[in-house]
Amino acid sequence: MALPVVDTEYVKEVDKARRDLRALIASRNCAPIMLRLAYLLSLSLFVSVEIARNENEGKWSGPNGSIRSEEEYSHGSNSGLKKAIDWCEEVKSKRPKITYADLYQLAGVVAVEVTGGPTIDFVPGRKDSIVSPKEGRLPDAKQGAPHLRDIFYRMGLSDKDIVALSGGHTLGRAHPERSGFDGPWTMEPLKFDNSYFVELLKGESEGLLQLPTDKALLDDPKFGHYVELYAKDEDAFFRDYAESHKKLSELGFAPRSPGSKVIVKDGTILAQSAVGVAVAAAVVILSYFYEVRRKMK
Repeated sequence: MALPVVDTEYVKEVDKARRDLRALIASRNCAPIMLRLAYLLSLSLFVSVEIARNENEGKWSGPNGSIRSEEEYSHGSNSGLKKAIDWCEEVKSKRPKITYADLYQLAGVVAVEVTGGPTIDFVPGRKDSIVSPKEGRLPDAKQGAPHLRDIFYRMGLSDKDIVALSGGHTLGRAHPERSGFDGPWTMEPLKFDNSYFVELLKGESEGLLQLPTDKALLDDPKFGHYVELYAKDEDAFFRDYAESHKKLSELGFAPRSPGSKVIVKDGTILAQSAVGVAVAAAVVILSYFYEVRRKMK
């Protein structure tokens, strides 16, 4: 499918969809599953070049809205996400102009923000597709640091990104019927903060979950550095998380032009540009009159 035209009207639809999502997520307390929806769509994007060639896929699917197809939401790793897809459809029905790909990623951004997390820059313009990725591309929660690096490095993400994005576990809980694991990672699973890292450093606590991939963050010195930093400095976590989340949500996606990125700021940058032009013009005019007066003397 073609890329959407990210014009003023499209940006207005994104802003309206953002407000709709805030209301929906607040009323249904569904931030965790909305964040999971956005995460899994991005994480299913990349495979190694060798696998891509062997599968003869031709191109990667990416966070393109294809999860709305039964083929994809029926994947075992996507268990439970049909509920989030249906809730997003309530917004889509009111804002048909916005693509599913943008809507699902926007839902993840809003989920973080409405639960107290950082503001994440969102650039629209993702195209939709009905081509689903093959199953089995997501991280295995039963494995350790080498596996995490294998998955995330091939996406161009760093150790810092891996740890910061793991902090998303501060929202929600694991469900045995979906993952085989049970329980929340933090005492307040509907609040986005740095408590995931605080709890991780405490060690295992009754009623709280720590997956092998969580514990791997402590076992690895490079990962452990960021765990300790984020546990004591929530501002640092929020700053890095916002950056890493944006990178994850834009895997396989690039705005068509610089103008696409400018428009998303609700006209702020455009206004700033206009002011800049006006200032430049004023400088030129004043310089002209100065030269005229100087010559007349």
